[in-house]
Amino acid sequence: MAKGIEIRQAHFPGRAPVDAYGNGGFRFADMSHRGSVLMLPSGIYGWDMAEGDALTPQSLAQVLSEASAIEVLLVGTGVSIRPLPADLKASLRAAGIISDPMSTGAAVRTFNVMLAESRAVAAALIAV
Repeated sequence: MAKGIEIRQAHFPGRAPVDAYGNGGFRFADMSHRGSVLMLPSGIYGWDMAEGDALTPQSLAQVLSEASAIEVLLVGTGVSIRPLPADLKASLRAAGIISDPMSTGAAVRTFNVMLAESRAVAAALIAV
């Protein structure tokens, strides 16, 4: 019996700078991903978030699970800057993570610089 297309959770098992963003997605490591991404020490993952969705500790559970390897989390909130909810900031702070919300474009540029400096950085990037 023939199998159809297998849809798997998007995951790139490494660290890579973002080469381009826009049109609803990101390019990195000679690949492209449509939708939002989490760029973590363990790899790059598809993230089911869109601009305007509520940012919660649950939506960043994967980030919190890798807290020991992350000093700074850059949160690209879309076209414009959106403050992080107090409960999310508190959860990140309790895990020892400094959070910095900014537009997705600014978060991409900052992530690339910090990654090049071998900093313990992660990014949660909402696609624009």
